[in-house]
Amino acid sequence: MNVVNLMVNPEQAEELKRASVEFPSIDLDHRQTCDLELLLNGGYSPLRGFMGRADYDSVLKDMRLANGAFWPMPIMLDIDAKTAASLNPGMRVALRDLEGFMLAVLTVSDTWEADRSAEISAKVTGLTQSARTHYLGGGLQGLAQPVRHDYASLWLTPQALRDFFIRHGWQRVAAFKTQRALHRAEHDFTQQAAAEHQASLLISPIMSTIRSDTLDYHNQMRCYQAVMPHYPASTTTLALLPLTLRGAVSSGIRPPWMAEVSKMQEHFFDLPLVTLALPCAAGVRELLWHAMVYRNHGCTHLIIDQRDLPDGTDLDGLRSGFAAFQKEIGVELIMMPPLVYVEDRAQHMPKDKVPEGARVIDFSGVELRRRLTEGLEIPPWFSYAGVLQALRQAQPARSQRGFTIFFTGLSGAGKSTIAKALMIKLLEMGGRNVTLLDGDVVRKHLSSELGFSKEHRDINVRRIGYVASEITKHGGIAICAPIAPYTAMRRAVREMIEPLGGFFETYICTSIEVCEGRDRKGLYAKARAGLVKEFTGISDPYEVPEHPEVMLDTSVLSVDEAVQQILLRLERDGYVHGI
Repeated sequence: MNVVNLMVNPEQAEELKRASVEFPSIDLDHRQTCDLELLLNGGYSPLRGFMGRADYDSVLKDMRLANGAFWPMPIMLDIDAKTAASLNPGMRVALRDLEGFMLAVLTVSDTWEADRSAEISAKVTGLTQSARTHYLGGGLQGLAQPVRHDYASLWLTPQALRDFFIRHGWQRVAAFKTQRALHRAEHDFTQQAAAEHQASLLISPIMSTIRSDTLDYHNQMRCYQAVMPHYPASTTTLALLPLTLRGAVSSGIRPPWMAEVSKMQEHFFDLPLVTLALPCAAGVRELLWHAMVYRNHGCTHLIIDQRDLPDGTDLDGLRSGFAAFQKEIGVELIMMPPLVYVEDRAQHMPKDKVPEGARVIDFSGVELRRRLTEGLEIPPWFSYAGVLQALRQAQPARSQRGFTIFFTGLSGAGKSTIAKALMIKLLEMGGRNVTLLDGDVVRKHLSSELGFSKEHRDINVRRIGYVASEITKHGGIAICAPIAPYTAMRRAVREMIEPLGGFFETYICTSIEVCEGRDRKGLYAKARAGLVKEFTGISDPYEVPEHPEVMLDTSVLSVDEAVQQILLRLERDGYVHGI
């Protein structure tokens, strides 16, 4: 079948741009932009726009459009109630990316409130964010495809990929849809499966769930590029499709936010995180939907990784559910079973087909992550050197990662003194750049306009956390020494930094009596006299950390002893060596 092309010609595009000054606009998020791209380029054929209410109801009920054509997944534009109330049938709306660039014009067919009960009955979630309670349907006129600065030669439209297959004489094509790094087991199985089905092979990573401006994204792409030379170039190619994931499930319902997972690091290293909305974890409906997209791109077979299915998935039910529509959609399903390394034969085999008594090595994702974290050797039979190099860049040993020491405690507890001594000790050890973000210094240079209200304290700590996250991300050491009196903001800083490296909350638990007895700056005396407002511990609360990595009482520990306690914790966790 021919794919739909909703792009207008240049003259029509200019006319629509001139007219758009009168149109209301909707700025699309990442998932909506991916949906729009596949609508415009024909990846969602036979759809000619975002679904209206009749198609929505029909697809939820029967996996068919109102005209009877097969289509398994509702594709609407989700909007909030206020926007829905402002739109009427026949109106034209400019659809823009997050930078305000107009991509398409939608002619409104209808708006309606999402039917949550029907979606749950159809085992479909993740169609909209919780704040967007309504849907918008209508036909589309495309002016421009979303701009992509990453791997431009790999983002291929359905027609471009079909033309590639025709030029190379590929009549049967098996697409391997994955979000995992490919190692020798995946390489061997996909190559063998394609050969058995007399098909060429398309390696098709699902990258639209990861932000392209993150290091994780590019390290993952380097893994795919590193494995490609090990496939025969005449029968294998690599291409990216702007597919996103929905939360449709075969058993149970996942929260909507799990449909757009930007942090795929753990799954990338093959940990079995079944709580995520993973490829093919959405049951037969999502599987059929993705098969339709690959069919529109010219593929005849779809290979899925059985590890991506939730625990307890009825495999026979999944196969039979897919088979019921296989002839209609024209795509054959191939499942990759769990594979293990059979040492006797020096090859990977399906776990359930290993000969009795054979020596088996099941090298799990957990073991891979442990060896990467600890800088240990990974056996050559497991993966290729180029892939492992990319993985080590993405997941360096802890001794090479950045980290943050985040001090918190009352004024006069000793935070700055210990922080400075720790900085000197770490500089003496060498190996990383060290930056001290002392509370008073930050107040002078980064937050000079802020006061000491709760709002301003939070802004100050958030700024410190952001700077520390950038230092940590680039492999440095950040030592932060604010008072940071509020639990919620300390937690926010932790969540900002932990995905990027180590985070060690260090609570200086020195009592207020000791701190007030020191009172080198006379601040406590002024606070007691009412001359200093909103002073932590006197007129403003200090919320004690519940589970700090390090807790130090400077009334019983010297500065050197306190620093040693921190270094011992860093050494125990593998971030420093040779104390």
